[in-house]
Amino acid sequence: MSLGQALPHDSARLHVTGEARYIDDIALPAGALHLAFGLSDTAHGVIESLDLAAVRAAPGVVAVFSAVDFPVMPDCSPSAHDEPLLAVDRVHYAGQPVFLVVADSHLAARKAARLGKLSCQALPALLTLDQALAANSRFETGPVVWQKGDAAAAIAGAARVVEGQIEIGGQEHFYLEGQVAAAVPQEDGDMLILASTQHPSEIQHKVAHALSLPMHGVRVEVRRMGGGFGGKESQGNALAIACALAARATGRPCKMRYDRDDDMLITGKRHDMRISYRAGVDATGRVLGLEFLHLVRCGWAQDLSLPVADRAMLHADNAYHLPAVRIESHRLRTNTQSATAFRGFGGPQGMLGIERVMDHVAFALGLEPLAVRRANFYGGRSVRAGASGGDISAEKKPQTTPYLMPVTDFIGHEVVAALEESAAYQARRAAIAEWNSGSPVLKRGIALTPVKFGISFTLTHLNQAGALVHLYQDGSIAINHGGTEMGQGLFQKVAQVAAGVFGVDLARVRIAATDTGKVPNTSATAASSGSDMNGMAVRAACETLRGRLAAFIADKHGVEAASVRFAGGRVRVAGEVYGFAQVVNWAYLARVSLSATGFYATPKITWDRSRGAGRPFLYFAYGAAVSEVVIDTLTGESRILRADILHDTGASLNPAIDIGQIEGGYVQGAGWLTTEELVWDAKGQLTTHAPSTYKIPACSDRPAVFNVALWGRKNPEDTIGRSKAVGEPPLMLGISVLMALSDAVAACGDGSVYPGLDAPATPERVLAAVRRVRHV
Repeated sequence: MSLGQALPHDSARLHVTGEARYIDDIALPAGALHLAFGLSDTAHGVIESLDLAAVRAAPGVVAVFSAVDFPVMPDCSPSAHDEPLLAVDRVHYAGQPVFLVVADSHLAARKAARLGKLSCQALPALLTLDQALAANSRFETGPVVWQKGDAAAAIAGAARVVEGQIEIGGQEHFYLEGQVAAAVPQEDGDMLILASTQHPSEIQHKVAHALSLPMHGVRVEVRRMGGGFGGKESQGNALAIACALAARATGRPCKMRYDRDDDMLITGKRHDMRISYRAGVDATGRVLGLEFLHLVRCGWAQDLSLPVADRAMLHADNAYHLPAVRIESHRLRTNTQSATAFRGFGGPQGMLGIERVMDHVAFALGLEPLAVRRANFYGGRSVRAGASGGDISAEKKPQTTPYLMPVTDFIGHEVVAALEESAAYQARRAAIAEWNSGSPVLKRGIALTPVKFGISFTLTHLNQAGALVHLYQDGSIAINHGGTEMGQGLFQKVAQVAAGVFGVDLARVRIAATDTGKVPNTSATAASSGSDMNGMAVRAACETLRGRLAAFIADKHGVEAASVRFAGGRVRVAGEVYGFAQVVNWAYLARVSLSATGFYATPKITWDRSRGAGRPFLYFAYGAAVSEVVIDTLTGESRILRADILHDTGASLNPAIDIGQIEGGYVQGAGWLTTEELVWDAKGQLTTHAPSTYKIPACSDRPAVFNVALWGRKNPEDTIGRSKAVGEPPLMLGISVLMALSDAVAACGDGSVYPGLDAPATPERVLAAVRRVRHV
């Protein structure tokens, strides 16, 4: 079994038959208890009293905990130690846990949690970006500014200046399996945690700290998650800590599962942002100088907001060379849920900002949008920016990003040209213009947008992975690695890596549950790095074992180990052919070690966050999408008619899984930008906290025509199988939907007013934009 084969997800049959076991399916020992949080309904206030008498008296309740029960309140934060498990003295957002109920059933715990009586002296709540900015409520002493060249001078000398802003909404993760964890007490005070988490080692660390145990006293196991999308990178800490504390206090196993409403009220979302821009351009639409202002709503606690905001800045260029650019980012603290990681980790917001600029420039100059995008691609002519805009000349050195990383692998020109042809973009654009001229109510739009997404953790030490591989005497192979399976097919890809190294059928390989007791100090399965890092770590361990087998069998035949071949389930040496299992068994009898660890550290990473300069990424993943949409100008409703995607996965490890990731990423990105609207009322209450009010894309919302193809060329960097990451980059293909909607709205006007669509482009926003361009 080799890499590159299109194989189904390893748990596909279990998923569709319902046999796949998630945390809530695992039978806990007898006497297991269930937990629920009592939540604040005040966005900001001082706690005056907390009456829990009715909670304690409720049927099935075993114990109730509040802040007074903890001499030192356990912390749930992944970064700044600013997230107490339960509110202490004051509440900071509506939905913050205030007390903890332990009962004999999930329903009993949840019902009892509704009986608490919390009285708060209300304080002014900062809910919006403007309120936080006015109050100077932020997580750093001032804005973060990165710059390259003199943007102000370049803009001043430009022939045309285009400026505007875009509001970018947040997004609820809406994983199918909600947040859940369980704790099972072990002997000598140790604790076993079963968690639906992307970051087992962080859960281990936080639980150990809460229980005052060394990390070896806590073992965290994750078999699979029913989706994560970044929402289970840090947001699961509270459940695991609560279960561990309750299990220690009662001596009984404890489980906690948020109901969907509680999940949406308690947990963080994608960061919503406002991006303002001012661009100086020449007559062809080439950007000479550009200034960005990022206002980021981070919520009540820091969580991962700083690196998320950093990555938004890191992707403010997308596929475009910006010779002079200044990016200013404000990380604002508000009395809302603590925004957190979400697929793309800030990159989608930053990328949407520059795509808005390109769209606006094209509109302002009366140019075709793809022509403007192409004119600004990396690898084209460069502008040496100065007060007058500088001279245009061909650059010999690689062009650099705003953070001064040379771009040496840019393939945007080729990918876009290939997609432009295969999707018949120009012919369809002309046909749409003709169709619109005769359609007064329905208007169509089309857009082609590129993606250039950096792959690696920006926190350098996280770019490492470990693995543990066992060969059993019957030739079967068991693997543990630090990555977690959340439906993305990581386990299948890693199994293919191992099967390829040993030259055996995939059925011989079993990936065991992720376990901090087997592979320590794991990084989160995030930053699209799961296959890259864990695949390399597993390959290293497998190659060590294959080397031992080769040395052993070669010695028996008096030949060099390098001459031994493993393929097709056979081992070939000195003209002889043996079964793989037979050779393994011989090695076992000869006392050859059949267990090995592997380790991988991503090379070439150098990053200075304070200067905003360096090489934060090993490589870039590329792609492009054409989206065609139609809008109803009477209602503002819209529909995606067709999507054509060409995406760069390098030499794909598994095309079937990768195409599924691309399709899902595109739809999730389109949902973020069209239907998924988060709404807080004036009191800070999240009003869209259930599927009845928060609208993720349904199956019928996908494009009726959905064409996805892989670029299929090897990654120039030495990655596993020369593949490229495919977890996050496809989400940003959905940006083409918003640009196509803008194109459709523009068709309603006379060309004098830019649509200026904010995201999500709900029917209300589309209708308002139609009226703007029609001067209504």
